[in-house]
Amino acid sequence: MRLRDLPSVDELARRVDDPLGVEAARVVLTRARAEIDRGADPGDLEARTRAELDALRAPRLRRVLNATGILVHTNLGRAPLAEPALARVQNVGRGYSNLEYDLAEGRRGSRQDHVGALLRRLTGAQAALVVNNNAAAVMLALAALAEGREVVVSRGELIEIGDGFRIPDVLARSGARLREVGTTNRTRAADYERAVGPETGALLRVHQSNFRVVGFTEQPTVTELAAVARRHELPLVDDLGSGVLVALEGEPSARDSLAAGADLVCFSGDKLLGGPQAGVIVGRADLVERLRRHPLQRALRADKLTIAALEGTLTLYLDAPEQVPVLRMLREPAEAVRGRAERLAALVGGAVEVTVARVGGGALPLAELQSFACAVEEELATPLRLGEPAVVGIVRDGRLLLDCRTIADAELDEVVAAVAAARG
Repeated sequence: MRLRDLPSVDELARRVDDPLGVEAARVVLTRARAEIDRGADPGDLEARTRAELDALRAPRLRRVLNATGILVHTNLGRAPLAEPALARVQNVGRGYSNLEYDLAEGRRGSRQDHVGALLRRLTGAQAALVVNNNAAAVMLALAALAEGREVVVSRGELIEIGDGFRIPDVLARSGARLREVGTTNRTRAADYERAVGPETGALLRVHQSNFRVVGFTEQPTVTELAAVARRHELPLVDDLGSGVLVALEGEPSARDSLAAGADLVCFSGDKLLGGPQAGVIVGRADLVERLRRHPLQRALRADKLTIAALEGTLTLYLDAPEQVPVLRMLREPAEAVRGRAERLAALVGGAVEVTVARVGGGALPLAELQSFACAVEEELATPLRLGEPAVVGIVRDGRLLLDCRTIADAELDEVVAAVAAARG
């Protein structure tokens, strides 16, 4: 085929008779011209246009089966939701809801009321507020409590989280000024004490969630910082990062932080808590109210689907926390994981391999969970990623490992079918 033989965009679009036909035809013809210039035959242009239309309409956000062994995988959407949480989202999202309407009083209500009581019960806080992520929670807290003033924080806690997002940047966007104290590896309560002055608006503690400094180190406890804050009548804000509502060694809980004297505690909803993306703020009622009334709160507030999913997740913590998928994966005995890997290996002709799973999501960075994977051919990595549903594993030593700590029993059949399809 020669360039002069190519149809016009309009002509090709008319052949497929589709509202997106012009866009698809333009893409196909651009590629066809490049192929002809290289001496290649572009083939059936109408068929290629229909394939392009299918691609244009295909969902970009797709379901993925996580076979990486990373429980809270940020790139794969962090925590999977429990079935009761999904049911709450569907129920609320299919129609109208009482998001900001008090049904008992017949007047305007607050979206925060739907999860406030649950959070108070689970953390021991006086009040709670939910925004769209934890960075927003920290920024709102500092903006409401210390805008135009100094926030004192340890140099060892000026962390960078995913995608180059840094605590100093969050602090700067809040309108507060950073006052660093101590050193990278050693900071004491006395350093905070000396830094407090007329311009101080708050003390900030940041949990080193995604790394650990070992060796010659020292950090003040929440109790010690709370004593400094009380002496100077300043609020202590504790950014826990991930945040947990159950006892997990090495990961501080909101309840523990508040009991130790923190005035406000901020944490994520979609990490170890196992819910939707959200930033949760709990603590003193007067301070939470200041955050609620701050103009920034409206820009950062959570939507109805987030609140529904969070309510469904938090409710599980009252009676059945084992139904939260992240907690199930974290606590599942290694022998149960081995059994699942053996079943998968038998069904796909793979081999069982001992491996190590990790929490991910900036939580428990040193924790290693014994796990077992089904090892298959490395060449399957790409077709499995491109399949439906996509399956993402770990390529190691010339093989593709499908870690069974992050594959649920209910997903085994889908993984088997995906491997068969990838092999063709």
